[in-house]
Amino acid sequence: MPIRTDLALEAIHLHQDRSIDGIAQEEYQTGRLKVTRVKIQSQAGEKKVGKPIGDYITVESPPFSQGGAEHEEIETIAREISSLLPQPLDGCVLVAGLGNFHITPDALGPRTADYTLATRHAALSGQEIFSAFSQVAVLSPGVLGQTGVEAGDLIHGTVREIGAAALVVIDALAASSLSRLGNTVQITNTGISPGAGVQNSRKEISPATMGIPVVAVGIPTVVDAGTLAQELLGKTADAKDTARMIVTPRDIDEMIEKGAKLLAASINRALQPNLSQEDIASLTM
Repeated sequence: MPIRTDLALEAIHLHQDRSIDGIAQEEYQTGRLKVTRVKIQSQAGEKKVGKPIGDYITVESPPFSQGGAEHEEIETIAREISSLLPQPLDGCVLVAGLGNFHITPDALGPRTADYTLATRHAALSGQEIFSAFSQVAVLSPGVLGQTGVEAGDLIHGTVREIGAAALVVIDALAASSLSRLGNTVQITNTGISPGAGVQNSRKEISPATMGIPVVAVGIPTVVDAGTLAQELLGKTADAKDTARMIVTPRDIDEMIEKGAKLLAASINRALQPNLSQEDIASLTM
């Protein structure tokens, strides 16, 4: 049974030989954070790890449950998000929170959207007081079972309607290891297939389908049961027993809440470079 993970770094680490043709890696430490940048450069690298060609940035921090979003985490994640967006930020950026608000492990996207600063209406008003704002629109498209419409179609329609110049999507991810839950953020410019980590893949949201740059940001919130069995027991579980099962930690409510606030603060900081963290906090409380 294949190991399932949405994290490019985990997919690479599954190979005993970490030096894979067509893949470049670099990492740095900033305070208590470890940042790893992975660039999949060729079809050979893409095939080897099962991830599309593009850039993948992993930020590893202490568990989110140990405290609130710290200045260092926000600045680091914001900087890495900005590195994958067009600069300068001309035009509107659409932020879309993917997932089902009513299912806690899948609620990261909608919760993050709730804390993200929507400014498009203010920035377009022409009033001097809003001159420092970049244009940001925020959308929570729900899931197919709630709306009857693919989230990708709703996002694509909104992108076209408002003339968005770039798209940031947030989604809960699946990891292969319990140690990744609640302390890891992945940022990539390859887009995302919602639900892929739990074998419920929906329409791809990527630069190819949206026609604009797409940055996907996510936090692992679940581990596939079969993958977990392999990690803990060192043997493959019966696929029939684990095909419909995922595992999530018992503090998932706190993890989602604090993870959403961290991602929203970081996205706000990346998309509003003319505002300080303090300014943004006062507007989103």
